[in-house]
Amino acid sequence: MKDKMFLSNYDHSGNSLIPNFLYSSSSSKILHELNDPMNTNGGVFHQSPPLVSPSNGGGFLIPAPKEKVEMYSPAFYAACTASGMFSTGITHTAVTPIDVLKCNMQIDPAKYKSISSGFGVLLREQGFKGFFRGWVPTLLGYSAQGAGKFGFYEFFKKYYSDIVGPEYASKYKTLVYLAGSASAEVIADVALCPMEAVKVRVQTQPGFARGLADGLPKFVKSEGVLGLYKGLVPLWGRQIPYTMMKFASFETIVEMMYKYAIPTPKDQCSKSLQLGVSFAGGYVAGVFCAVVSHPADNLVSFLNNAKGASVGDAVKKLGLWGLFTRGLPIRIVMIGTLTGAQWGIYDAFKVFVGLPTTGGAPPPPAKA
Repeated sequence: MKDKMFLSNYDHSGNSLIPNFLYSSSSSKILHELNDPMNTNGGVFHQSPPLVSPSNGGGFLIPAPKEKVEMYSPAFYAACTASGMFSTGITHTAVTPIDVLKCNMQIDPAKYKSISSGFGVLLREQGFKGFFRGWVPTLLGYSAQGAGKFGFYEFFKKYYSDIVGPEYASKYKTLVYLAGSASAEVIADVALCPMEAVKVRVQTQPGFARGLADGLPKFVKSEGVLGLYKGLVPLWGRQIPYTMMKFASFETIVEMMYKYAIPTPKDQCSKSLQLGVSFAGGYVAGVFCAVVSHPADNLVSFLNNAKGASVGDAVKKLGLWGLFTRGLPIRIVMIGTLTGAQWGIYDAFKVFVGLPTTGGAPPPPAKA
């Protein structure tokens, strides 16, 4: 359906759409003119029927934006999955040098005392190649994780909105973001965990293996297949709070930016400005993510580096203060950059296939 789309305040056909406030598209201006002003992009749900004729399908037929992909169709979810795969895989691979240093600072803080001296130690002992140790499991693992994280987030966000209904989904939209992102991350981390285990071992034990090809068989031989998932629970402990903060804070920050910082309505902003907002909102969200998830990140690094280690061993060795602070400054830089770039690339891909960028603010109330 290229030229038309169906919107209704309730789904009578089993194909309800996610609330308008969750997305903005180029149709927002049309909707604003046809319906009550508070029912468009970023606002509350329809309180009265739109001023258009109902279609035979039980919805309301109105002109659609020039979108190449129909919202909430299989192609839409495929596009979001591909967007997440590219944005996450590329960005994590790009910051591999920072990740290598971060993991070593967590494992051996006496040797890697600071960011500047740590880079010097890596360069002297391992050479330039040492900065990119583990880039293959990083690329594969985080590409798979990104595909699941973003794809399932879009799915669960709509799914939970439909379950609770328009009124409550609008009123408690932050809870929808949190529930959708948490559900998506549970699935995504199952794909990430084996590659994360190999990555950390390769990055923190230079003599262990050259990369994934020899590192994975050696890891399995040493600890068994289940050993690849030894860090799954701590990984959930790191990634679920991280992702909940990542998506909920991003959606909120972007909404506030369009509402208070940018005088032009989102649907009238250029695509380059919208993508700039996506990057800025993502970077700020990333700082929050790093702080919230850092203790679990230290646990993941410790457990994947030490054979047979437990969470109790990690806490005893690191201490509570070390658990929350060891390697935190460099991780803030890393995660802020990562998250900003991920949202920028993710939304750029969506724009490329004809989809709206994520998030937005409600339009101003109509003048009496």
